[in-house]
Amino acid sequence: MSYQDHIIEMSQLVKSKGGAWDGIDAEAVARMRLQNRFKTGLEIARYTADIMRKDMAAYDADPADYTQSLGCWHGFIAQQQMIAIKKHFGTTERKYIYLSGWMIAALRSEFGPLPDQSMHEKTSVPALIEEIYTFLKQADARELGLLFRDLDAARAAGDAAREEALTDAIDNFQTHVVPIIADIDAGFGNAEATYLLAKKMIEAGACAIQIENQVSDEKQCGHQDGKVTVPHEDFIQKLRAVRYAFLELGVDNGIIVSRTDSLGAGLTKQIAYSKAPGDLGDKYNSFLDCEEIAAAELKNGDVVMERGGKLLRPKRLASNLFQFRPGTGEDRCVLDSITSLQNGADLLWIETEKPHVEQIAGMMDRIREVVPNAKLAYNNSPSFNWTLSFRQQVYDAWAKAGKEVAAYDREKLMSVDYDTTDLAAEADERIRNFQADGAKRAGIFHHLITLPTYHTAALSTDNLARDYFGAQGMLGYVLGVQRQEIRQGIACVKHQNMSGSDVGDDHKEYFAGEAALKAGGVHNTMNQFA
Repeated sequence: MSYQDHIIEMSQLVKSKGGAWDGIDAEAVARMRLQNRFKTGLEIARYTADIMRKDMAAYDADPADYTQSLGCWHGFIAQQQMIAIKKHFGTTERKYIYLSGWMIAALRSEFGPLPDQSMHEKTSVPALIEEIYTFLKQADARELGLLFRDLDAARAAGDAAREEALTDAIDNFQTHVVPIIADIDAGFGNAEATYLLAKKMIEAGACAIQIENQVSDEKQCGHQDGKVTVPHEDFIQKLRAVRYAFLELGVDNGIIVSRTDSLGAGLTKQIAYSKAPGDLGDKYNSFLDCEEIAAAELKNGDVVMERGGKLLRPKRLASNLFQFRPGTGEDRCVLDSITSLQNGADLLWIETEKPHVEQIAGMMDRIREVVPNAKLAYNNSPSFNWTLSFRQQVYDAWAKAGKEVAAYDREKLMSVDYDTTDLAAEADERIRNFQADGAKRAGIFHHLITLPTYHTAALSTDNLARDYFGAQGMLGYVLGVQRQEIRQGIACVKHQNMSGSDVGDDHKEYFAGEAALKAGGVHNTMNQFA
């Protein structure tokens, strides 16, 4: 409904009450309604799922239309990200939010900082989704509130043209509410546990749930050692559990992101069940590191398999885990990905050890031979040393092409001594183009950075602490923070407004009229930043 339609509808309702509701201002109700467009998390999940589906179709038509997100560990961080995006680009199109299990473990657990091993409270995941959307909706209320105040000023000045322009801006207001891709880790238990948690996440507003093929109770960060995967049938049960959760709640367009950690996972907790040679379980077992033995060589407690008339003993560690053959990671990633897409997943996530377009593309080419529209969500991870990796990629390319590289030490290319070299410049250009190149060549629909705001919070706090507690004193804050906020037009420089003070004043006026005791008067120090 348009702004005027809301006013008309509310005017008729107030009038129908025979005077009992005469203290209710129909236009105030219209404003409050527009400032609270989404009433439930399920409304958000349905709305944002439609956005993602539209964006996926657009990417299939043109890989230049890839999408992006940054990981956020607090609602305020997500809110400031979306305010910044609207300020700089004028639209939130193809810009999402990523919710990282790593950052929940490190920053949001009641146990304190934890490693990314699914030890944090699983209820903290839907709680953060709900918190993020609370802050995004508050950003809507704040920005619309500013438009309403400008509208009142235009009316008071008799400026009909500006009044019309502001009314149009209100009717075409773009919400800060965007899709969240939410990390459910390995599901925090069996398929039933996955289903129950997925429901809570969807009810909080998640339209896209990312789940990985690690063992729940052995889960490790994707960039740590010791990862253990599960057979495909076990993982498929969890994919189905998430889909059932979406369908039960009426989010028919919900997106499942299937993540494989097989590239860096050399272990499995169990041997897959197989009914016949060549079935999915047999394919999983074919990657196990086995030794051929004779029946007489069997030892107490041995686990053995028969394949092609041979008796094979998988190598089992003291931890009771079985290991895969070295060098099988890419083949397992391809099989994992195809299997997931054939069993209800919508997007893939292949966790790699380095950001290399051709490595990713090599796997995606094989996957797309079977599923032509296969698409990736890719982790542009802070665990990669991007500078060193890309300088080494350029070094290797130059060396292969016969270009002179004697002036460079490949193992020390991170050194500041190389920052102004041609090699460093080419590496930076490759980093700048990595997302566009990956989208075009490697099927990457969505580029995300898992932990960026963890690092930006640490970096900015370090800089402020160095200056404020050092010789700069208060000038350290003014130069490094406040003056930059003013110069760059950062909304938070008016922190009272950002926290909702003006919206609260509007409500006081609605409720109390001329008797309202408002905070935003002439003596409010925020007026210094007008």
